[in-house]
Amino acid sequence: MSLLSPSALCTRRAAKRMASCAESPGAATQGLGPRVASAGCPSLDPAPGPEEAEDGDEEPAEVHLCVLWNSGHLGIAYYDTSDSAIHFMPDAPDQESLKLLQRVLDEINPRSLVTSAKQDENMTHFLGKLASQEHREPKKPEIILLPSVDFGLEISKQRLLSGNYSFIPESMTATEKILFLSSIIPFNCLLTVRALGGLLKFLGRRRVGVELEDYNVSVPILGFKKFVLTHLVSIDQETYSVLQIFKSESHPSVYKVASGLKEGLSLFGILNRCRCKWGEKLLRLWFTRPTQDLEELSSRLDVIEFFLLPQNLDIAQMLHRLMSHIKNVPLILKRMKLSHTKVSDWQVLYKTVYSALGLRDACRSLPQSIRLFRDIAQEFSDDLHHIASLIGKVVDFEGSLAENRFTVLPNIDPEIDEKKRRLTGLPSFLTEVARKELENLDSRVPSCSVIYIPLIGFLLSIPRLPFMVEASDFEIEGLDFMFLSEEKLHYRSTRTKELDALLGDLHCEIRDQETLLMHQLQCQVLARAAVLARVLDLASRLDVLLALASAARDYGYSRPCYCPRLHGVRIQNGRHPLMELCARTFVPNSAECSGDTGRVKIITGPNSSGKSIYLKQVGLITFMALVGSFVPAEQAEIGAVDAIFTRIHSCESISLGLSTFMIDLNQVAKAVNNATKQSLVLIDEFGKGTNTLDGLSLLAAVIRHWLALGPTCPHIFVATNFLSLVQLQLLPQGPLVQYLVCEGVACASHASHTATQAGLPDKLVARAKEVSDLVRSGKPIKPVKELQKQNQMEKCQILVDRFLQLDLEDPSLDLDIFMSQEVLPAATTIP
Repeated sequence: MSLLSPSALCTRRAAKRMASCAESPGAATQGLGPRVASAGCPSLDPAPGPEEAEDGDEEPAEVHLCVLWNSGHLGIAYYDTSDSAIHFMPDAPDQESLKLLQRVLDEINPRSLVTSAKQDENMTHFLGKLASQEHREPKKPEIILLPSVDFGLEISKQRLLSGNYSFIPESMTATEKILFLSSIIPFNCLLTVRALGGLLKFLGRRRVGVELEDYNVSVPILGFKKFVLTHLVSIDQETYSVLQIFKSESHPSVYKVASGLKEGLSLFGILNRCRCKWGEKLLRLWFTRPTQDLEELSSRLDVIEFFLLPQNLDIAQMLHRLMSHIKNVPLILKRMKLSHTKVSDWQVLYKTVYSALGLRDACRSLPQSIRLFRDIAQEFSDDLHHIASLIGKVVDFEGSLAENRFTVLPNIDPEIDEKKRRLTGLPSFLTEVARKELENLDSRVPSCSVIYIPLIGFLLSIPRLPFMVEASDFEIEGLDFMFLSEEKLHYRSTRTKELDALLGDLHCEIRDQETLLMHQLQCQVLARAAVLARVLDLASRLDVLLALASAARDYGYSRPCYCPRLHGVRIQNGRHPLMELCARTFVPNSAECSGDTGRVKIITGPNSSGKSIYLKQVGLITFMALVGSFVPAEQAEIGAVDAIFTRIHSCESISLGLSTFMIDLNQVAKAVNNATKQSLVLIDEFGKGTNTLDGLSLLAAVIRHWLALGPTCPHIFVATNFLSLVQLQLLPQGPLVQYLVCEGVACASHASHTATQAGLPDKLVARAKEVSDLVRSGKPIKPVKELQKQNQMEKCQILVDRFLQLDLEDPSLDLDIFMSQEVLPAATTIP
């Protein structure tokens, strides 16, 4: 750890405000006006509160990813500046198209992608394609190629073992450090080790987060964390958008426009009742990583179910209140590592640790059969009590806030206490010294004061007299002139020199000693960084589950059941979680897609009958179950679902350079090419973006393609107003096809009724219905006689008006030519 010299800090700050400090007005005593500078260095602006400091000082998080690809396997590691930790994924197999790598990129959105300059054709093609995505959202990462030698296995191991990690106690020997790291990092995963080594090389070269620090200050690394992407359910960005799982909106406040977006009406928005920032971050992570891991999902549901019991409401509310004091510990530890700790950081850390102890004590009284409660009770060790006790006994929070610097309580260091005692009695002592100095001065000097300026010492200050015009007039026998400032002359006298020798630079000496104590306290905290990181992990998990339990209680959700053998979903009286909050009334609907019958469900019905809502409802209930949440249904059985694909709503974008219909085709193509028999596919009104015949043909072809797969067909819900799909028997008959919502086929779309509700004029709606009936019956469409007659009358009126404007006495007027130019055109046939 690099620590700037406290005296150097004091010198630097004092020099900036020396003059202003020297001339700052002070209180006068008996006309002598002695002034004493504030303790230590000159005061700065008031320190912000803990909440303000946490929200205002945090920089936007950046992720730097390092990846290696070899022999069909990936080694991945990334550094996240939000928690100053390195995350790694053990060697994982991937396809030649590198779909797993693409998923990682979509999820973590790295700023930099670091890899070896020596790559095979697959990785080269992938990187070239990534670099060509000019309009990629979010922004494409910077691709950085390092020499292959930087990814050598032995040199990577050496970098890992020789790293400066604050979470490893300094008392560990080299052998103990190797054993400790071996328990965290999978050294048997060779690609991962090489990726970690390359990442450390990049961080050291780029100096991420410490660009402005001294070169001997290393990038802070507060931990190594493993992440895996197995058992995950595949969901693309379009599905997240159309299901309104996330929805970002511009902030309405003009003061927060630049700070980013706020969450709109979305599933995440209504379920996010987290009290701490890291709980909200974990909930978002769960939403981006829906899983098929039944053990993990069941453990989440067990906690939610426990808190939903009426007798546990009070303990749930108490735990949720404690969560509001769990703050951004990684940011504080990072500042400690860089010696940038603030007064507010000590307050925040103190509250966080004591709240964690409260969580531990509460969880020890809860059923230990629930894994989360057992983990909190066991892993929130006595190290937390040690940290809280140290901070509480050492840090003077009131004094630190008053002076905007770290100060210690009395009885910690006798030498500091003695110096503070001498400093406290200084004003009255200096008043007496000023009185004696005045007795020895010229009688024309009305008053004087003795002041103290850090790093300069004690000075005698007298007002500038009228006869003191030139510099030579400033000379006073027995005094050494120092400087003139704001009509005050400053001198050294024999007494002020004696004061310098007697008292010294008390302020900076006190600051130096207190800074040394702060450094020792920081080392004690950093040595226990591992337990603090674990506190954050478990506390954020508890925060998420408390939030989900609160939402489930308010909205009447029920616990889903996981049935791996079901291969689909079965929902009884399900509800759309967002629509039921917005609509006055909501009619629940059931859904079932399991087994080998009815795997393709064709939903026909009138316009505005709720077909799209029904599709989204099925998708959202399935999604909520796969993140471990209770669901809006009386009962829900969720089988093995490996992906959710949608074609519900086209998100138009000029930057993509694609038509709406092309976007629709891309979404359907993604489902056709990737859906398996365990996938859920939701298609709404596909084919409407082109002419009716082509759209109908494409829809029928896509459905027939899936039906041809037989038992391996995905679970598909198709909503359409193409009634000809059934009337013309474009789909083969068989048990795989089922028609919903009320079983059967709708014979009309009732578009005219819907148009009337939308506010279209009655005459327009009536004419549209008349034309529609004529088309269905095969009869010719006749023009509207009243409209045709009205057009003819308007043209005749125009002719009469122009004729009346003619000058019939004009000899050059030729009526035959006029009539030939103004012949009435034929009546236009108007449908």
